[in-house]
Amino acid sequence: MTNVTVTTSAAATAHTRIEPGILYFGTPVVLLSTVDQGGAPNLAPMSSAFWLGWRGMLGLGAKSKTAQNLMRSGECVLNLPSDDLAAAVDRLALTTGSDPVPARKYERGYRYEADKFGRAGLTPVDSETVRPPRVAECPVTMEAVVEAVHPLAEDDEAQRGGVLVFEVRVQRVHVHDDIRMPGTDDRIDPDRWRPLIMSFQKLYGLGPQVHPSTLAKIPERLYRGPDIERSRVQSSRENENRFTNGNQR
Repeated sequence: MTNVTVTTSAAATAHTRIEPGILYFGTPVVLLSTVDQGGAPNLAPMSSAFWLGWRGMLGLGAKSKTAQNLMRSGECVLNLPSDDLAAAVDRLALTTGSDPVPARKYERGYRYEADKFGRAGLTPVDSETVRPPRVAECPVTMEAVVEAVHPLAEDDEAQRGGVLVFEVRVQRVHVHDDIRMPGTDDRIDPDRWRPLIMSFQKLYGLGPQVHPSTLAKIPERLYRGPDIERSRVQSSRENENRFTNGNQR
């Protein structure tokens, strides 16, 4: 057996075991726009999201209106609000596009809201490749389509079927010019961009850089994947044909 040195110093006892109900240590807020079965837009704040290249992973309650819309239409827009839009995002808290309100949400104080954009005071604008609208006030908007749906916690009977993870592929990225890096065409300047962050159910802004990053020495062009090239050939006309022919995802 390998010899293991047991540390008895103060460092070894620095942690205390806890069981927090949520593990939102700090993730970006996303205003996720979809369309319902009648074509009406829905706008839902969420923060169980992360990206790998031009793919995103979105965790949603399986019975939520947004999840139902994604399952049916297979498309969405990921709108990223800045920290100065916190009040608008908060106006959507405890609202749902489901009528009647699901029992679990009703118990938590949710209410039905038909006009999410109006409730938040935000402006819908047409997307290029998908039906859901973009949010004009958000500095970053990403049009995306669903490529796969992954059930979460299928091993646990008590949780099975409760949460779905949607793998989405980004087709268009739109940004406000004031967050672009000067002298470049396709880069966002993190010193100009203050995304809204959720940490343990509370809203925060992103502060200044705290330390130089060694990873930042890698040219961003080396991260560019094949989905970017694929997005260029996804024209608005092709998408319109998909709608017309009824071949929704």
